[in-house]
Amino acid sequence: MLTLDLSEFPLLRTERLDLRPIAQDDAHALYAMRSDPRVMRHIGRPMASTLQDAVELITRIEDNWKAGVGITWAMVPHGSTDLIGTIGFYRWKLEHHLSEVGYMLHPDHWGKGLMAEALASCVDCGFEHFGFHRIEAITEPANSASRRLLERSGFVHEATLKENYYWNGVFQDSCIYRRLVSA
Repeated sequence: MLTLDLSEFPLLRTERLDLRPIAQDDAHALYAMRSDPRVMRHIGRPMASTLQDAVELITRIEDNWKAGVGITWAMVPHGSTDLIGTIGFYRWKLEHHLSEVGYMLHPDHWGKGLMAEALASCVDCGFEHFGFHRIEAITEPANSASRRLLERSGFVHEATLKENYYWNGVFQDSCIYRRLVSA
């Protein structure tokens, strides 16, 4: 089984972004994203309805890191402390050396290539620092922007699972993407 060194939170830097631990100070910015229907359109989770929802999510993210079951980075532009997005690894399956990556970005920053930078840095950390062999991403078939991002980032579409989860009264499909350490 894969053993991760979680003694220090890995700080990542891209050309335009710093990736740091998410903190309670990020609650207002996280709430703004999690309550925005454009951001949540393809995320099968309830929209935040109060600031407290964001505070509780940050607490769960912090607890997941401490428990060694996930990591989420706050995406902030260089020279700023303002959260504009998140990216992280979830559903670690250490016995199989794999994790799922997930991300979201405030709409003001869509189409600028920022998520591609963050994803590349996150994937490199997953392979080089954590030692994952496989990183998966799951998105809705209708989320064409996410699918293009994954494909441009070296992920391969492996399957579309038909009606594999139930959300908002409808059975939904999921596109499964993967990237291997050797890819």
